[in-house]
Amino acid sequence: MKPERLWWKEAVVYQIYPRSFKDSNGDGIGDLRGIIEKMDYLQELGVDVIWLSPIYESPNDDNGYDISNYQAIMKGFGTMEDFDEMLASAHAHGLRLVMDLVVNHTSDEHPWFVESRKSVDNPYRDYYIWREGKDGKFPNNWGSCFTGSAWEFDERTQMYYLHLFSKKQPDLNWENPKVREEVFRMMNWWLDKGVDGFRMDVLSLLSKEPGLPDLGPVLNGYAVYNACANGPRVHEYIQEMRRKVLNRADTITVGECCAVTLEEAKKYASRDGREVNMVFQFEHMDVDSDGENKWTDKKMDLRKMKEVLTRWEKGLEGIAWNSLFWENHAQPRSVSRYADDGRYRVRSAKMLATCLHMMQGTPYVYQGEELGMTNAPFQSVSDFRDLDSINAYRDLVKDQKVFTEEEMLRFLRKKSRDNARTPFQWDDSENGGFTTGTPWIMVNPNYKEINAKEELADPASVFHYYQKLIRLRKENPIMVYGTYDLLLPESETIYAYTRTLGKEKLLVVCSFSGEEETFDCPEEFVVTERFLTNCETEIPEKCPEKLVLPPWGAVVYHLKG
Repeated sequence: MKPERLWWKEAVVYQIYPRSFKDSNGDGIGDLRGIIEKMDYLQELGVDVIWLSPIYESPNDDNGYDISNYQAIMKGFGTMEDFDEMLASAHAHGLRLVMDLVVNHTSDEHPWFVESRKSVDNPYRDYYIWREGKDGKFPNNWGSCFTGSAWEFDERTQMYYLHLFSKKQPDLNWENPKVREEVFRMMNWWLDKGVDGFRMDVLSLLSKEPGLPDLGPVLNGYAVYNACANGPRVHEYIQEMRRKVLNRADTITVGECCAVTLEEAKKYASRDGREVNMVFQFEHMDVDSDGENKWTDKKMDLRKMKEVLTRWEKGLEGIAWNSLFWENHAQPRSVSRYADDGRYRVRSAKMLATCLHMMQGTPYVYQGEELGMTNAPFQSVSDFRDLDSINAYRDLVKDQKVFTEEEMLRFLRKKSRDNARTPFQWDDSENGGFTTGTPWIMVNPNYKEINAKEELADPASVFHYYQKLIRLRKENPIMVYGTYDLLLPESETIYAYTRTLGKEKLLVVCSFSGEEETFDCPEEFVVTERFLTNCETEIPEKCPEKLVLPPWGAVVYHLKG
């Protein structure tokens, strides 16, 4: 049976973090007019969809994920007229545009919350989750993602409100139908403007456990926030959203689902189309964590990575759709995290791209990933801007003394979200061509060597490799629809798998090693044609019985029926 062809399965999505993409007016902050300036670049790369991290009006406590007005643009980013021009430009360039939908919480400066905290009988009180304390303590043991309790005491009404993130990000009460109607009205307003879909922030947290009981597991005295995930009414809420909003247009939707299980993902992204097109799961992002603690410089175990990714590839096969990513605004740079950002930076960045883009699912490219941008050499805690990183430093070094300052800085340089938020490196001019002013966060000093201008001029660059991968995906349905099967699950250095569509097959072999590695090719692939490689002079055009992979080598061989 031929697979059902859908455009959003065949698309490649490019995530823009507007604050760090391109500054057009010299104030040190990226903006919408900067994105307009670079639309030709995105078209040349070949992507199909732009996903914008939040651009709404916000006091910017959590870099825009604390929204005070869903229908206005943050002043530093521009105006609604700028947005309309940017949307029109994207469409004129053949690009669809996805908004970041943040509706688990708002800013505490949103008019709804300003009203909600005025009195216990205010009409907006039930828009948020308020509780009295128990025995002089917090209402329950829930913890915030940004450390500490998820409850904040409000003096005016002598009650606590829930915030699974910053205390300036109070959680909305989705049990209240008025809240849902407000959210759906806002979403329809954006669809009427012509946006093409939504990336839905922490979608799995919308429904809280009835009665808000104590939960586990517990970390530093609190139940980690993802214990609240996948609540009893979350699928009901999303199905209502589908009926009242998403079915009105041909949208692309992806739900960010922290703590999602494979079984839950099958519901969120089922092929029956009742909820979202696909989910972001983060299990593979925890492979280099230390249990619930992400602050470590532990090396990734490739065997565990393969086990996780394969379980999701096979588990969703024919049932739901997968999303593929190594990086985003909340994860460090993949070439620094999983590969070699020194001598073999270019080759290993191409290897990571090969490994991911050849899998089944919709690939997401985070800005700068297509250049092989690296983590930044932050020198002190004052270099960081990310609330999560700053809070973790204060909590784990100053308050609890779990780590020394030197240890924590080492972990932050490895894992901080700010590694993905340093400005895009456009050229080798001052500040990497990002701004003529003072950038809001440090520019990675390696912009002299790693930048878009250099890579566009070099046919062997990481950029041109991504461009080729994206083009091949459009030309070869097997890259989109072929089934995935893992080889060598116990190898600590080689990630190999096949893709199969009818009588056509691809063999993908990627080395996660700085040494030369040997791979025994399956008999059926011997003497097949090379489809793609990241090191053309070192890997044979015909597949040999014993394939010798150079450090960080990757190759795809093609077996036609």
